[in-house]
Formats: sequence, C-alpha cells, structure tokens
Amino acid sequence: MQPLESRINYKFRNSFLLAEALTHPSLAYESNRPHFDNQRLEFLGDAVLQLVVTEELYKRFPGSPEGHLTKLRSRVVSRRALARFAMMIHLGDYVLLGKGEESTGGRRRLSTLADAFESLIGAIYLDTGPKEAQRLILELFEGEIDGMVTSPDERNPKGELQECLQAIHPIAPAYRIVSESGPDHRRVFQAEVVWQEKILAAGKGKSKKEAEARAAAEAMRLRNWED
Repeated sequence: MQPLESRINYKFRNSFLLAEALTHPSLAYESNRPHFDNQRLEFLGDAVLQLVVTEELYKRFPGSPEGHLTKLRSRVVSRRALARFAMMIHLGDYVLLGKGEESTGGRRRLSTLADAFESLIGAIYLDTGPKEAQRLILELFEGEIDGMVTSPDERNPKGELQECLQAIHPIAPAYRIVSESGPDHRRVFQAEVVWQEKILAAGKGKSKKEAEARAAAEAMRLRNWED
C-alpha cells in the first residue's frame, strides 16, 4: 500500500484513478498530456463533498433553517478548510507538479491542496462508490463539525489553530483532558492543547469538546508558538 493510501486507510482498486487525482494541470501541460490531470475529478469530488457535508449538517442541526445550514456548509468546504484537511493527510507531498509550479511553492499553495483534496474524494467515489468517500470525509471533518455544534455562530477555534500551526509544520495540535471536577450533573473539564511537545494553552468547559475549543481559542490569543 502506498504511503498516502496508508494515511487515509484506503487501498485503490484502480491505481490509475489515484494517479489522475494527484496530477496537477501544470504537469499535464509540461508532459504534453493536456487531458490527463485532476480537474475532472476535482469537479466530481466537489459535488460529493457538498452532498456528504450537507447531509451531516442536516442531521446535526435539526432545528436550523436553510440559510444557517448554508453558512455552516460554506465554512466546512471553504478553500482554506479543504487545504487544511489536505495538510492533515500530507497530501501536498504526493501531488505531481510541473517544474514551474514546483519552483514557485505550488506544493503548499492553498488552491493546489484544496483542488487535490477534492480530486482525491472524486477518485475514491469512482473507485468504490459513495460509502468510502463518505467515511474519509466524515473522519477528517469530525473536529470541524463538532466545533460547529459547540459554537455554531462563531469560527471554529480548533480549526483556526490547526490552520495556523500546519502552515508552519504538518504536525497537527493534540488535545488532552487534564482534569474533571464538580458533581455529575455539573461537570467541569479542563483541556490542554499541545503542539510539538509544547503546551500552548488550557481551557475549561462543561464538556470535553467545549474545553478543547476554549483551549484552542486561548492558544490563538496567546500565540506562544511564535516565541
């Protein structure tokens, strides 16, 4: 199994689809194969992402009107968010670029990462159908959507922190619950966010997810990874 397949826990039946998903238009142009790039798969993957995320938000927010659901979906599938999810699986390491695109930093360009992520989803969809595509999407998007449940009207601080840190290094921040207090019906949790073995901040909340979100928000305020 290729390293990327190991990262996403998925083995392609048709390896040609994976190669197509990873081929940036710049390489297709330079190799005189203008019809072999990931643009068509990107188009398909975008539609699959929209459907899976729409269904998940519909289930998670049963009382929300259409307008609010649309805003939440836009937040999850924005170009910056998709690039962040691509960083989580180190997708940029596997994209096949032309020499010009490579030399100008294309491997870490947000648009390149977002497009490749959509293409990968499209390739999985064609390879085995919607079930595996849905599994990967929901596994990667779990933290983002959980953050919306905690703070539906605000930006997801966990996602924002991860975006900032993974722009510096591909390692994602980790969260740990360090204490619990109070009676069962009024528990208070304290979480810490750790990155590269450094504690960035702590936060308290009525649930583990709320404590983690507050720790992330505090880390964004302190920004002590810049020290």
